[in-house]
Amino acid sequence: MDKEQTKNIIEALLYMTDHALSDAEITEVLDQKSIGADDIRNCVREISEKYQASGSPLRVVEVAGGIQIATRPEMAIWIRRLYKERLTVRLSTSALETLSIIAYKQPITRSDIEQIRGVEASGVMETLLERRLVKVVGRKETIGRPLLYGTTSEFLRHFGLKHLSELPDLNTFVLPEEPAPAAENLEPVAVGAPSGSDIPEAPSEEPSSSDDHA
Repeated sequence: MDKEQTKNIIEALLYMTDHALSDAEITEVLDQKSIGADDIRNCVREISEKYQASGSPLRVVEVAGGIQIATRPEMAIWIRRLYKERLTVRLSTSALETLSIIAYKQPITRSDIEQIRGVEASGVMETLLERRLVKVVGRKETIGRPLLYGTTSEFLRHFGLKHLSELPDLNTFVLPEEPAPAAENLEPVAVGAPSGSDIPEAPSEEPSSSDDHA
């Protein structure tokens, strides 16, 4: 099998796959001992350069620990018109909050998620599991051995991440400062009031009863 044929096969595999392919998966399909990971990467690089040079609406992306051919972002509006609602995965605010907690705290139990959010999470968890954004990754070694949850490769693919290490640093999220109250609205502080360290940093409002309907 010459290089051009190998490259054509790899391009076809990357185009047809419904998930990002690893080097090992491509190697297994090729079934050629003479073709190594470096050869595959060189072919992928040349395919990517071909798309870029020709102004193709396709591109090669590294996502979810593998490689896949995808459309360019500017093509999204046209693809949505073709597939309409079938293409879009809509998540409620509560689902996104829960998914964020799992992404940053995994592996994590449902009770820990509920403690952080302050609201029951079974409905949201069911939605995230159905959409394959989270999965059971084990059990916590404690009383009752509750299930532990983590994100999936579909989560990485959906958000365009190669690895979990590409998640934004939590320290980059800064809450907007509230404007200081006008002087005439200031209330006198009673002696013996709790110090700033005794006050919760971000008190949350009471959640509505429909908070967990994704």
